[in-house]
Amino acid sequence: MMLDRRRLLTSALTLGAMHAFPGLSLAQARPLVFATFTGSWEEAHKAVLVPAFRKANADAAIVLDPMLSVDQIAKVNAAKANPPIDVMLHDPGPALVAIGQDLVEPFPADKSAYFKDLIPEAQDAMGPAPFFQVVGLTYNPETVKTPPTSWADLWKPEFKGKVGITNLNSTLGTGWLVEIARMRGGSEANVDEGFKALEELKPNLAAVAANPGALATLFQQGQIDISPGNFNAIQILKARGVPVEFVAPKEGAIAFKTTIHIVKNSPNKELAFKLIEAALSPEVQTILMNSPYLIVPTNTKVAMTGEIAKVLAKDTAELKKKFVFQDWKKINEQRASWIEKFNRDIKI
Repeated sequence: MMLDRRRLLTSALTLGAMHAFPGLSLAQARPLVFATFTGSWEEAHKAVLVPAFRKANADAAIVLDPMLSVDQIAKVNAAKANPPIDVMLHDPGPALVAIGQDLVEPFPADKSAYFKDLIPEAQDAMGPAPFFQVVGLTYNPETVKTPPTSWADLWKPEFKGKVGITNLNSTLGTGWLVEIARMRGGSEANVDEGFKALEELKPNLAAVAANPGALATLFQQGQIDISPGNFNAIQILKARGVPVEFVAPKEGAIAFKTTIHIVKNSPNKELAFKLIEAALSPEVQTILMNSPYLIVPTNTKVAMTGEIAKVLAKDTAELKKKFVFQDWKKINEQRASWIEKFNRDIKI
C-alpha cells in the first residue's frame, strides 16, 4: 500500500512520541495530555495522581500541561477537531463555559467505580468534581503579627506596598472581586463597588499575580505579606518552611468545586476516563487530603481529618454550611467585561 506524505509524517511523529515516551503504544496516538492548574496543583498531581494513573494503566504515557482554565478553553477551541488536550480541569465559571461551547464529553458515570460515592454536588454528568477549593486570607505570620480577620484588613495603612492579588482570569481573582463588592453592598450581578474598592487598594498593592500559583511564589520570595489566597495553594510552601498562614475572613471564605472533564474529540477518551477515575478514587483523594497537599476531598469514603478538619470543616455538610458558594452562572454573564476593565484600570 502506498503511503501519502501526510500519513508518513503522522507515522514519523508517532514513532518520535513512542521514543520520547517508552510507555506509549501504537494504539495510543500520542501521550494523554492533562491540563492541570499551575503551582501546588501541578506538584500534587505530578506526585500523586499521575503515578496512581500510570500504575493502574500499564505505565501509559501522560503529559501534564499546567495552565489557567481560560487558557485551556482557548487552546481546545482553537483545534476542536483535533484537540491538543485530553483532560481539562475547571473551576465553576470556566466549566460552564466549556460545557456551553460543546468542548467536553458527558462523563460515562455508568461504568465508573467511584462516581456514586461522590457527594451529590460533585456528581456532575458533564464532568465530576474530585476536589473542593477554599479561598480566604493568606498572610506571613512573621511580618503580620495580628492575624487578619476580614477582607477589609487588606486596605489597612500598615499594609501599604505589601498586598498581593491575582488578575481576574483566575477564579480566585474574580471570586474575590465579587466578595469585596458584596462587602460594600454589591453582588454577582453588580461589582461596581468592588472596582471602587480596588482603586482604593492601589497604594497597598505590591503585585498583581498572573495566577494563584504565582501569587504563592510571591510569599516565598518575600514580595508580599498578605493576600486573598487558596487554602491548598500555600500548603506546599508551608511544608518547605515558608512562613505563611491561612484564615477564613469573618465575611465567609469562598468555596467552590473543581471539575474534571474529557475533552470532546480526544483521541485518548478511554485513558482520559481512567485518569478521572484515579482522581475520584478514595486512595488518591486520601493522599491529596494529607500534608503537604491538603486538598479537600469529595469522595464520601474519605473522612476529613488533620489540618482540613481543624481549619476548614470536619465534613462536607459543615463545609457547605460555613462557606460562601457563589452563583457562577450569574458571574459568567459579565465576567469578560470585568476582566477587560481590570486589565485596563488596575496597574501598579
